Amino acid sequence: MLNPIPNLQNILVVDDEDEARLGLSKLLSSQGYVVYTAANGLEALELLRNHPVSIIITDVKMPKMDGLTFLREIRKLIPGVKVVIVTGYGEVETYLEAMNLGAMEFLHKPIQFDNLVKVIKKVGDIRH
Repeated sequence: MLNPIPNLQNILVVDDEDEARLGLSKLLSSQGYVVYTAANGLEALELLRNHPVSIIITDVKMPKMDGLTFLREIRKLIPGVKVVIVTGYGEVETYLEAMNLGAMEFLHKPIQFDNLVKVIKKVGDIRH
């Protein structure tokens, strides 16, 4: 089991869309966060073995490992990590499953950057 470092503001962005990953990474880096990126859940799991994070932002629909499967896996590895789901697919079932798996927020694409920054600050302030 991996553990997030307390008060660490490292963020992992997981999205199969290059533009989305790059945009989120630039935005969050400009706000002072250390940002890692991965194109899918499998790549993200590998990255997490060497780079502790306190917040994960993940898309739902991705190849190789979708966001909900990834969320299940990280709950086994890093139970206390904070997860924000971002997706262009806003089905109620997906929302409910993500929340039941411990996601803290569920945002719809296209993401308003000001809103994302507020959500990340709020999630980062929550103590488990």
